[in-house]
Amino acid sequence: MRILLVEDDLHLANTMLGMLRDGQNTVDWLDDGQQALGALTSEHFDLAILDLTLPRVDGLDILKAARKQGVQTPVIILTARAGLDEKLTGLDAGADDYLTKPFAMAELKARIRAVTRRGSSVPQNGLTVGQLALNPDSGQLTYGDETTTLPRSEFQILHYLMRHPDQVATRRRLEEQLYGWDHGAESNALEVHIHHLRRRVGKETIRTIRGVGYLLDSQAAARVTECP
Repeated sequence: MRILLVEDDLHLANTMLGMLRDGQNTVDWLDDGQQALGALTSEHFDLAILDLTLPRVDGLDILKAARKQGVQTPVIILTARAGLDEKLTGLDAGADDYLTKPFAMAELKARIRAVTRRGSSVPQNGLTVGQLALNPDSGQLTYGDETTTLPRSEFQILHYLMRHPDQVATRRRLEEQLYGWDHGAESNALEVHIHHLRRRVGKETIRTIRGVGYLLDSQAAARVTECP
């Protein structure tokens, strides 16, 4: 997933970044309310974790503005505001969950899993498109009778494509899923990852839409072919 973390406590943010990135996630971090509002309303994220007491714009105002603009990104509020009325206000403003500080990282992980399950059509045991089966927990791909553990970047690409079969994924969207705001990747890195995936699932399964991006062909995915 691509996650937006909005937290102005540097120590807590670093701890959370380590936890959230320990897996298949790309995490972008902001510590400023105005910047967070711009990011949440202009970019695609699979989940946002939002503190409320932030510089310049309060987290609750960010959430209200985002929902008013039609942003459907699942949001977990993470805050020291622990009163019942404050919790109800946050949930009524459009939060999908509300967790108070201090908290256990294990509980946050569980809530992330629950929120993303509710907002997704992905079965709990993973994604299946034709003969392709992808397990998000283990990062394993099963194609026909073969199972392999994918490198993180290949997993991120295939996970996104399998969530949107037969739909064109633009190059920019896939790079956002891979790198977030980290622009250190080489210009041809995406093509290299696509090449490696095609060797696993077949060239016809992941089609190039020239000048736009890539598409996972569900009909081709239904056919097991020998890959080079």
